[in-house]
Amino acid sequence: MSQVFHLRLATDSLATKAQQLGVSIAALSDIRVSVHADISQTSPFYLQLHYQINMPTPSMAHRLEWPAWQPDKVGFADYLWEETCLECFISAKTPQPSTLAVTKTPYIEINASPDGRYALYQFDDYRHPDTLPPPALMTDLQTRATLDWPTSSVNSSSGINLTHSVDFERYLHIPVTPLPYQRYAVYGTVIEYLHPCVILWVDKTALYFAPSHATPPDFHNRQHWGQFVL
Repeated sequence: MSQVFHLRLATDSLATKAQQLGVSIAALSDIRVSVHADISQTSPFYLQLHYQINMPTPSMAHRLEWPAWQPDKVGFADYLWEETCLECFISAKTPQPSTLAVTKTPYIEINASPDGRYALYQFDDYRHPDTLPPPALMTDLQTRATLDWPTSSVNSSSGINLTHSVDFERYLHIPVTPLPYQRYAVYGTVIEYLHPCVILWVDKTALYFAPSHATPPDFHNRQHWGQFVL
């Protein structure tokens, strides 16, 4: 059974963004973004993330910056958040406000472009280290962590329905290790909290989507992350 995350558009500065794009706030609010998350049932085991973007009209869809799949681009790349980016944050726990000053909580950030580029980053606390780009998640001293693009993702670029909407989707598979009590770990980090997010660039305007938002939008703010429930 998959867990479905319905992502909400950040409303901070939304009126300004609507004006920049020459559309109504309601038109932007009609963009639908969801992420289905589950664990594969057979070995090798993966955290499976299915991103779905529903644009309200074909004209809005044509303005979405959604790069086509390019097999030769598959690999690690930094600064993907400066474009349309599929993201997910993973943590074993989230600190309570009273312990924020004394408790460090490591977490993983996943970035992926629809064209096949991706990055996995490791933080040992809130936005720390604060270097740009962030430190890559490593499997050993010389090897960066990777993710897989299943065939279903490669074959699902977009589909246009002139009477209703336009859908864009991608599937990501991140290797996991099974643990006792139906728990799983991504490169050593137990999946207890999951925060899938999306940045959509529409005509050079960034729109931020997440299950819950800080103000201003901050995907790294763990007080807005939800538990991963299988």
